[in-house]
Formats: sequence, structure tokens, C-alpha cells
Amino acid sequence: MAEQARTARSLAREAVYASILTAARARLTEEGPAQLSLRAVARDVGLVSSAVYRYFPSRDDLLTALLVLDYDELGAAVEAAEAPVDRADHVGRWVAACRAVRQWAIGHPGDFALLYGSPVPGYVAPQDTIAPASRTTHVLVRVVTDAWADVAGSELPPDWRLGAGPSIGARPGAPGSVADAVAYTRARGFHDDPSPEVVLRTLMAWTTVFGVLSFELFGHAVGSVTDPEAYFDEVVVRLAHDLGLANPR
Repeated sequence: MAEQARTARSLAREAVYASILTAARARLTEEGPAQLSLRAVARDVGLVSSAVYRYFPSRDDLLTALLVLDYDELGAAVEAAEAPVDRADHVGRWVAACRAVRQWAIGHPGDFALLYGSPVPGYVAPQDTIAPASRTTHVLVRVVTDAWADVAGSELPPDWRLGAGPSIGARPGAPGSVADAVAYTRARGFHDDPSPEVVLRTLMAWTTVFGVLSFELFGHAVGSVTDPEAYFDEVVVRLAHDLGLANPR
């Protein structure tokens, strides 16, 4: 009986915990992350504030739980969309992953704002959020590094595919500007000898994908983009070719 009582209490606690997160996500969409309030969430789930504090001692604890939940949910959606695509079809894998990002973002605009919008004043995300936040990025990076698996970075010339155009003046170039990302790619086992040029283009593509979505979701593309879905697809396909996914080198 005691074990059954503990189980019932655990299930009840899990249900309340989930209802608090659901209510908080609804408020993210209605008001934005910066306005999130534990008192308001408590009212939404029919609890007194002191009861919610037993689950989340502060607003920051609630924000952290939301970040982990959202990053994991987005990462799972991207992984599930990319996994069934033929491993040799790097363009198809890239497009499937990017489309999954957009589909999730369109369905969860408030959550997307929490993850990729303006920082919440006074909140600093803890280490707990790093692994979940990396899931989507790792899928995209893996597609690129799989495409370039047989090409040593040291063999790839700087400014690959840029040609000999006019100089824009002194600049560090790819090796100097993305040294941290190159080291990360090597340390995480994506590629033994990653090309700084390919890493640079991957960073450009990654930020472009999320920039296009931000413009769409935050209303900045109104008056410019007639069909956001078609525009997004066009952008990600062009990015795939810029990354050399169709035919490396």
C-alpha cells in the first residue's frame, strides 16, 4: 500500500509539473519569454503561488526547465526527420532537418522566441541546457561532415569556390575567424581534419536558417516574402549547394 501511495503521489506530482510547463509555454506565445511570471502561471493552473514554488523555486528554474524541454523536443523532431533519409543523400538530409526546424518553430513560436529570440533580462542559462541545445546543431553539422568525410581539410584551399575576386582588405580569413568551431568539430569527433572553409560555411548556413525563421516568426519578412515556406525551402537548398553537399569539391 505504501508503494502504491508513493506511486500515486509521484504520478500526481508529474501531472502538476507537466501542467505548469504547459501553462508556461502558452504564456510564452501570448506574452513572450521576458514577461513570464510564476504567479501568472500559478493562476493558469489553479494553484497558489506557494504551490508552484515547490516545483520551481524561481522564475529562472522554470525558464531552465522550459529551455531543456524545448531544445530536446526540437532536437528529437529534427533527428526523427533526418534519420530515415538515405545516408548518401546529403542534400536530402540537410533539407529534411531544416524543414523539421521550421515546422517545429511554426508550431511553437513562443518557444522558438525563448530559444533564439532576445535574451531574457537577468537570466543566464546554466550548463544543463548545453547538451539539449546541441542536438539540432549536431544533426546539421553531421550532415556536412559526412559529405566531406573523405576530404582532409588541409587539402582544401582557402576560400574554396570563391575564386580570385577583389580583396576587401585585411581580414583573418576562415582559419582565424572560426578557430573555436574548427576545434569543436574535431574534439566532438565530427571530422579528424575539418576544413576551416567548410566550418565557416556551415556556421554561415546555420545562422542563416535560424535568421530566416526569426524574420518570418517575428514579422520582419512581411512585405518582402510572399510565400514563407517556399522561400525557406529555396534558401536551405541553396545553402546545401553552397556547402558542397551535392558534390564536395
